[in-house]
Amino acid sequence: MEYWLSLAKGPLFRLCLLVMVLGLARNLVIAIVGMVQAYNRAGDKNISWLEVGKKTAAWLIPITHVNNNQLFYTVASFLFHIGLIIVPVFLYAHIQLWKRGVGLSWSSLPKPWADWLTLLVIITGVGLFIGRIAYPQSRGISRFQDLLLPPLILIPFITGFMAAHPFHNPFSYQGTMLVHVLSGDFVLLCIPFSKLTHVVLWPFTQLATDLAWRFPPEAGAKIVATLGKEDRV
Repeated sequence: MEYWLSLAKGPLFRLCLLVMVLGLARNLVIAIVGMVQAYNRAGDKNISWLEVGKKTAAWLIPITHVNNNQLFYTVASFLFHIGLIIVPVFLYAHIQLWKRGVGLSWSSLPKPWADWLTLLVIITGVGLFIGRIAYPQSRGISRFQDLLLPPLILIPFITGFMAAHPFHNPFSYQGTMLVHVLSGDFVLLCIPFSKLTHVVLWPFTQLATDLAWRFPPEAGAKIVATLGKEDRV
């Protein structure tokens, strides 16, 4: 067991991290190239960068774009993402793993904060997953990936919490840690190939949307011709 745990924490972690970094870099380059092409084709190149920045930043504050029907989902999703980002990056044990793996380290979270944030991720993650499968509207537009990702993300959080609290863990510490590390490695591996890639593409979402609606000068006539509405222009 110790051998497999060392393998998962060492070479396998570095491999998954390398795939994640290269995959995210590839996705970012593709997104930027696509936006540059859209800008070059656009008829109107007058972009309000300040407005794009404001709209992008507004998505960090969910209250700015929520209605009563989405209140629970928006708040739960916001809290879920906060813990999802902060805990893996600032947990002391994870920082030590980064230090051994790639030689980087930084300040860590106090343990009580990490515990509460981990519980917050687990509770909100379960709530979001139940909501997705319980409501027909959400279930109808969900792909297999949408249903698989939440449980996959929760496994390292649940096993990590169990490993950090051995008195409440019915399983062996090493077995729990092996599942924790392997599931964490697998999440890293999946990030560039799933919706989780938005961790690097999010800052460009609003800009990409804005550029997508700046059609080339001849686009209007082509759309009218495609719809067969020339006589109504």
